[in-house]
Amino acid sequence: MPVIDPLYVTSGFGVGLLVGMTGVGGGSLMTPLLILLFGIHPSTAVGTDLLYAAATKTGGSLVHSWARSIHWPAVIRLASGSIPASILTLLVLWQLDLDSAAARSLVNIVLSFALMLTAASLIFRKAIMERLRWRMERLEEHTIARATVLVGAALGVLVSISSVGAGAVGVTALLLLYPQLPMSRIVGSDIAHAVPLTLVAGIGHWALGAIDWHLMAVLLMGSLPGIVIGSYFATRVPEMALRLLLAVTLVLVAGKLASSEWPWTNSIVGAVAQSTTHR
Repeated sequence: MPVIDPLYVTSGFGVGLLVGMTGVGGGSLMTPLLILLFGIHPSTAVGTDLLYAAATKTGGSLVHSWARSIHWPAVIRLASGSIPASILTLLVLWQLDLDSAAARSLVNIVLSFALMLTAASLIFRKAIMERLRWRMERLEEHTIARATVLVGAALGVLVSISSVGAGAVGVTALLLLYPQLPMSRIVGSDIAHAVPLTLVAGIGHWALGAIDWHLMAVLLMGSLPGIVIGSYFATRVPEMALRLLLAVTLVLVAGKLASSEWPWTNSIVGAVAQSTTHR
């Protein structure tokens, strides 16, 4: 009988707590944790986290569906881009048949980029909205539809390789493309889209042999109650301070992953993190 490591359960609970409080996707937190703290191979960490995310986000999607806080046209458009892009990305990975070292490098590099993008979305979302919102409001419906499909395709590639991107990055994109929607429907739509994307990408990684089922089950034991408790405290914590702390953490983690491939990135990431804390 497999042993349940309490450290994995605790980590799952901690990530679930932060996801519940901030709404940031678990991939940006769980995947780096598995790689850096537990020494899980990046490919296995990504594959396991994708199915872990599909399981956790399914519950959230059902809640938003019952509350009628999902904009299905946006979800369908995103999925029209992300699902084919995810399948194509996985086929390319299968065709390349990378060895362990090459797969590690690819995941670390793409994951570092995705984490930096997520951190930027957390920090600069308001500034981006103020600068671009009036332009986006003038776009015609067919232009918005095409742009949504393209955003979905980009997320499909990013999520399939790194498991990161469907959370904060997806929400920021939806806010720009659909400024007329209330925040609850933006979040609901983002979560609803993440379910099929992470499921398809996760199944693809399963086919590639990069899933640790026992690890996923243990993480879920901790994260599911963590998400519930975190959601309860979401309105009781200073959101901006928490987002800033999370963004700085993501920048530092991205730097750690990138430095394993390119040592010279340490000084750059340190400077970025320092400037972020003074914003």
